[in-house]
Amino acid sequence: MADKGSSSNEPQPQEGLTRRESKEAKERRRLRAAVVYEIIRLEGEAELSRRFNALWWSALAAGLSIGFSVLSQALLEAQLQRFPSAAIIADFGYCVGFLIVILARQQLFTENTLTAVLPVMVRKDWSAVWDVLRLWAIVLGGNLVGCFFFAAFLAYSGAFSDTTQHAITEIGRHLMANSPTEMFMKGIMAGWLIAALVWMLPSSEGTEIFIITLITYIIALGDFTHIIAGSVEAIYMVLIGEVGFWQAFGGFFIPTLLGNVAGGTVLFAMISYAQVRQELEG
Repeated sequence: MADKGSSSNEPQPQEGLTRRESKEAKERRRLRAAVVYEIIRLEGEAELSRRFNALWWSALAAGLSIGFSVLSQALLEAQLQRFPSAAIIADFGYCVGFLIVILARQQLFTENTLTAVLPVMVRKDWSAVWDVLRLWAIVLGGNLVGCFFFAAFLAYSGAFSDTTQHAITEIGRHLMANSPTEMFMKGIMAGWLIAALVWMLPSSEGTEIFIITLITYIIALGDFTHIIAGSVEAIYMVLIGEVGFWQAFGGFFIPTLLGNVAGGTVLFAMISYAQVRQELEG
């Protein structure tokens, strides 16, 4: 008779192993996709039930923290500008803000394009959709306010050298050189990668820093557009007068937002649900 705590279809270690070795073999197996899905879904349910104040302040903190991606990248570029391939090394600075946000458990909008959506696919009712839209509105709003404060500090504080200030401006120019179509298509890639990062974290087992750094470095290396990190750059460009508000709004914000949601929710979340649907419903 199979153990009550395990499925009869679940593969078992071969005979000849000690009980301790069999237990270690089971524990070291990779988490099944359905288990990862359930971990993220439960986290999403918890986020959807959080009160406004908790979400808002966490989202505001994330908007401030993500600004360090832009600043760290600019600092590295300013220091390495005389070296060949300096931009490739400076792109590691982009990872800093994401490391702070994710490891500090702050609310980042692009993480919620996956985490908050998985419960909807299980509940399948309009109240769940409303809960997601509420969460998105609060988190996106808090993130953008934090981005504004950080961008204003970059623009007006006078805390940085001319070389660093020039590097920040060049990063903003590079972003705003994309057409709206490019913003959207690159946003799909960034949305997919952030959703993949969220999916990978439950199985990371102590390698979280490496995984976060790897995925966000790819985003920077590929010039993929991220609605929150990019908003620091876009708002900064508006504040220093190089870009108009409507150019930033229509040329960056809207297409990048749609791209991130398409990559994280429409593509990654739905495909992730499809691969575990039979197990969940069985």
